[in-house]
Amino acid sequence: MTSHVQLPVRVSKKIYWIAVLLMAPSCFAQTAISDWSQLHRPNMGRYNPSINSVPKLKLKWSFSAGAEVLTGPSVANGVVYVGTAFPCFCVTAVNARTGVKLWSSAVGSVVFSTPAVANGVVYFGSWDNNVYAMDAKTGATLWSYPTNAFDSSPAIANGAVYINDLALDGSTGALIWQRGGQYVSSSPAAANGIVYFNAFDGNLYAMDASTGAQLWAYSADSGNQADESPAVTNGVVYTGTQSGTVYALDANTGALIWSQTTGGGIDTSPAVAYQTVYISSEDGNLYALDAKTGALRWSYPMGVVSFSSPAVANGVVYVGDGADQGAGTIFALNAKTGALLWSYTVGPMYSSPTVVNGTLYVGSLDGNLYAFGVGDR
Repeated sequence: MTSHVQLPVRVSKKIYWIAVLLMAPSCFAQTAISDWSQLHRPNMGRYNPSINSVPKLKLKWSFSAGAEVLTGPSVANGVVYVGTAFPCFCVTAVNARTGVKLWSSAVGSVVFSTPAVANGVVYFGSWDNNVYAMDAKTGATLWSYPTNAFDSSPAIANGAVYINDLALDGSTGALIWQRGGQYVSSSPAAANGIVYFNAFDGNLYAMDASTGAQLWAYSADSGNQADESPAVTNGVVYTGTQSGTVYALDANTGALIWSQTTGGGIDTSPAVAYQTVYISSEDGNLYALDAKTGALRWSYPMGVVSFSSPAVANGVVYVGDGADQGAGTIFALNAKTGALLWSYTVGPMYSSPTVVNGTLYVGSLDGNLYAFGVGDR
């Protein structure tokens, strides 16, 4: 059942029509076009347009990671990569079709950073204050770089690794640039030569991807520690805030296009598809907002706070709930109407779902990685 709530919307004079950005040619050296190889996908919108998913899925397999699965799964070239917490501070690679472990490599502390995969390398940050690059086939460490990455998930673009407020050479780990200043745990989004992230000073920053020069900053959440991760599609940046407001900004100038309030703080990244912005709020609802105006299209009452960012594929929105609250349900909702299509109870989740080749992957604090699909696909 959907909930229809009338929310106030502020719209600037400049309105943009949002289209889905399709990117990335398919090749083994990078990732297949249908893969979900980093937190936002390469299109930076948490939307997979190149696959057919099925609303009513069944459990294909579950893999016991031996520790809480905190990260969203990344899927590339038939392999799922996830990070875990105590007692195994690890990144683990699992066969995407069978759920069989391929390798697991330990680091010095919790891995909350969703891995990013490109050119045969897995990149992630750890609470041991390092960014790591590991061989995607073996898990061998290629390099590490000391920084306060913590919760930030990397974005990969043009051979560079962007994580919290710095850029590293993807091949060598050499520092390209670092912003400095207020602490950043937001996962960056990279598009069209610009990197976007939120900082603890309440600002959303846009930085030149090559030089690190600041292009603009927007005070989206003054007085709050902003750690939400923005999404970028077709010249517009979308972000939520701890105060519960969703913003759409011009990606080149930072000018406000619209803002919309929800009933609770936002700790998740939006998904953008079908001219709609989908975002979870701490008020227990998933919101679908018109990407052009910010007007509410529908909201779905999950009932429990969600720290899981939604994923969209083939007309379906997938999202989990229940972190630290003893619940843990995966919801599949009609992307147009918000009607519930399917749900499945696992354990509480921080993990954000991914959808690749008709299979839904999600991790849980119960220590398992789950794969849902149809038949043997």
